[in-house]
Amino acid sequence: MREGKFLQKNMDKWKQVENASGMDPDEMARQFTELVNDLGYAKTFYPHSRVTDYLNHLASRIYLGIYRNKKEDRSRVLQFFKTELPLVVYKHRRALFYSLCLFLSFCLIAAFSAANDDQFVRGVLGDGYVDMTEENIANGDPFGVYKDGDAMGMFSAIAYNNIRVAFMMFISGFFAGIGTLYMLFQNGFMLGAFQYYFFAKGLGWPSVLVIWIHGTLEISAIVIAGGAGFVIGRSILFPGTYPRLKVLKEAARDGVKIVLGLVPVFLAAALLEGFITRYTEMPLAFSIFILAASLLFICWYFIWYPAKVHTKQKDQ
Repeated sequence: MREGKFLQKNMDKWKQVENASGMDPDEMARQFTELVNDLGYAKTFYPHSRVTDYLNHLASRIYLGIYRNKKEDRSRVLQFFKTELPLVVYKHRRALFYSLCLFLSFCLIAAFSAANDDQFVRGVLGDGYVDMTEENIANGDPFGVYKDGDAMGMFSAIAYNNIRVAFMMFISGFFAGIGTLYMLFQNGFMLGAFQYYFFAKGLGWPSVLVIWIHGTLEISAIVIAGGAGFVIGRSILFPGTYPRLKVLKEAARDGVKIVLGLVPVFLAAALLEGFITRYTEMPLAFSIFILAASLLFICWYFIWYPAKVHTKQKDQ
């Protein structure tokens, strides 16, 4: 379809979404799903067009609006996090597990490559970052980068970037999951090279105690967002006996719920990175407490609790 015809066919619908206010959350979620489909089409056939940028901006606004909608009934929000999201997580637990396995594999491959190639870390992380870290290590402050800038500014920038990455990992699932796989590859390689670099410098465990204060929540959420992308990809590649479009719509709804559910996790990770990680010489017990609490929360809410809710629903 020519770009002009694509615009003519859909512009009225987009304008209606753009000018809507006080929209019902369910209707907003439905329109978001349609926008995601249009965005996926535009990114495929008009990747450098203004219409792609417009749709990306509009979809991002709707995405944030779903989460920030002040008129949402509190009991509905509580029900979402208490029952609805855990059931969706359990339903798609295999996709999330595959995302974790692939991410860890990419991390290990990157660490192995870095161990056998002195230039690998620079190739992945960039000369600028490596040179800056080398200078910080020489100055006796290897994690000084986390002290740059004001805490609130870091929080805002990090939260926005992480939510954007999660959103794009989900959107990339519409390319049969290949886009999501590539983003997991990118993030896995960066983490593997990054972590190996500090271990090679004799700063492995100090880096864990500092960086994973926020990284536990942040990386876990990125992996889960990758699983949401795979939910979409699987519905396209393996729709089963149902019509592909029907399966895709259901998968899109579930994927949106997973990514929305990650917003508080990303906000918490950004809060830790902006306000807590900068204290690189905090007491060991405090650092371990934050790490353990973050890991226990992820394991509880995204592994144990969904299975419990599923069992309870099944027995009713």
